[in-house]
Amino acid sequence: MSTLREWLSKRKFWATLFGIESLALILLGGLLFAGGKTAVDHTNTLEFCTSCHEMKDNNYEEYKDTIHAKNRTGVTAICSDCHVPHGFVDTMIRKVYAANDVFHHFTGKIDTKEKFEAHRLELAKRVWLRMKESDSRECRNCHDVKAMDPEKQGKTAQKQHRKLGNGDKTCIDCHYGIAHKEPDGGAEPRDAIEKVEN
Repeated sequence: MSTLREWLSKRKFWATLFGIESLALILLGGLLFAGGKTAVDHTNTLEFCTSCHEMKDNNYEEYKDTIHAKNRTGVTAICSDCHVPHGFVDTMIRKVYAANDVFHHFTGKIDTKEKFEAHRLELAKRVWLRMKESDSRECRNCHDVKAMDPEKQGKTAQKQHRKLGNGDKTCIDCHYGIAHKEPDGGAEPRDAIEKVEN
């Protein structure tokens, strides 16, 4: 009988210990998740995006006077609205790829206006291709073809938006320089994406 009591008391000890460990792991996981979410949210702010001079002096300068930054309704889209997916898994994948941007920041690849302009077409093509591959997913987070009023659009826009609605086109097929200057260089920028794809 005493051995049974001893055996049960040992099991209680281990059950309690594992219960405490499980609780501690759950709390630690929660803290790590909350900290990670806070960090990701911080890296999606305009202040963070423009904290390095490459973005502030080049992309932000172009963006701040566009329809995405200033318009009659006061609705604005910041960097992350257009360049970071809104779903958790896609956001995390994009953040991993963004480590490349950090690497190039520290190596000085585009740390002057001249270097930035020299790489502008290459950088833009990467963004255009990503947008094309995702069917302009980030654009569609705000712009819904079904909600557009065709009567307030020109004839060409109406025709193109019908193609957008039936899947023949995606936003980036027409809207290349909507928030940033289109790159200069050899090919027309609208043709450059076709060359990347082939």
